[in-house]
Amino acid sequence: MKINDKADGNPTKGFFVRMITRDISLEDCILDLIDNSIDGAWKLEGGMPAGLSANADLSKYMIDIKIAAKQFSIVDNCGGISLRDAKDYAFTFGRKDGDDFENYSIGVYGIGMKRAVFKLGMNTTVTSTINTDSGLDAFKVVIDVKEWLTRKDVKNWDFKISSATPRTEAGVSIVVDNLTEGTATSFDDPAFQKRLRRIIARDYTIHLHYGLRIVLNGKPIVGWDIEMRSSSELMPQRTHYVDLVGNDPVSVEIVAGMAAPPPDDSADADEIDDDDAYGWYVVCNGRVVLAADKGEQSGWGTDGWPQWHGQYNGFIGLVLFTATNASLLPLTTTKRNVDVSSEVFRRARPKMRDVSRTWTAYTTLRKGDLEEAKAKEDPAAAISIFSIPANSTFVLPTLKAVPAAPKIRNTRISYAVEPKRFRELAIALGNINMSRANLGLKTFDRVYDEEVGS
Repeated sequence: MKINDKADGNPTKGFFVRMITRDISLEDCILDLIDNSIDGAWKLEGGMPAGLSANADLSKYMIDIKIAAKQFSIVDNCGGISLRDAKDYAFTFGRKDGDDFENYSIGVYGIGMKRAVFKLGMNTTVTSTINTDSGLDAFKVVIDVKEWLTRKDVKNWDFKISSATPRTEAGVSIVVDNLTEGTATSFDDPAFQKRLRRIIARDYTIHLHYGLRIVLNGKPIVGWDIEMRSSSELMPQRTHYVDLVGNDPVSVEIVAGMAAPPPDDSADADEIDDDDAYGWYVVCNGRVVLAADKGEQSGWGTDGWPQWHGQYNGFIGLVLFTATNASLLPLTTTKRNVDVSSEVFRRARPKMRDVSRTWTAYTTLRKGDLEEAKAKEDPAAAISIFSIPANSTFVLPTLKAVPAAPKIRNTRISYAVEPKRFRELAIALGNINMSRANLGLKTFDRVYDEEVGS
């Protein structure tokens, strides 16, 4: 039998949607949408590097987020999606070959908005208001997930673009109705809202510092002000170098120091709050992608690093990667972790390790010279990471190395005697209930004193 045919290798829509949404949290979906808004604002400002020394003013841009059990919305005034981008890029699943990255953007893979709206609910309306030569104009894209999944033409993955009423300024509005059950339950939970507010304040602290306004359910979010202690004897490190991936540069900045004194004793050190601020942070084009890490991603417990211990509390380190081309950044698709196979990250990690070793060694010395350490730490003032001057090394107070007590090596002695003789000797020594170990030590000490001397 001669066969000349082909097997269908196209993915089903249902499988595709399940795969792109299964490993991302609701919080990360919302952050993806915030990223798109920030990329729009950053583009309007000229696409400059989003680091600690950026000469940026984002005060005219706002992202307004509302979450409730029945509806989600995010509205910005960050320039909008052009009609051309909507047709060719914004609603495709992943970047097409040859697609350019916006300078210093956060988006990399081209799936953030689509993944988010599929995760959040069943009906989404995306409206973009844009500036044109004749004034403001607008279009909308309605995503009805059920209709899209059950189309008779299974190869039709497109979304219809239609006219819309412009808003008063250029920007994007995304409204999601008919939320999934899990989304509705989470959005109705005050604890979820509190956690989301904390994550946004932390992960976008650089953009918020430059004036960006993010409002959640009517209340503005204040960025977390990361501070480190500084004095003549205690100075944070702030170093910078340029790494090359092929011919493309990636700017790398490492800022590390004492955010707070280490705990005074081991009892305090063991009380570690899982949500505390200490550890390593990885920042990509201004966005925190790994926060307060105490595990293998940032090197703890690998390659000669010690495992994180509560003794090390008080340390904060940031490594900031900045690149025109976002694909060079060491982040994963969820932007909630680091791609440890990234070339630029692998080359940065030994430098992070050296900083960590400086801190861990100091915390060990500090336990033996606590009063002197506190006297030298107390005058240090807390300064914002944006104000820390360049400094090639992490400087900590000089302390005396207290010699460790010499270890005494013991020799075990073991022998057997008749139980009757053991009891008789125990009675003679005044305690019939004496343990075998104690009896052996007493008899050894007595013979030692008699034969050797005390």
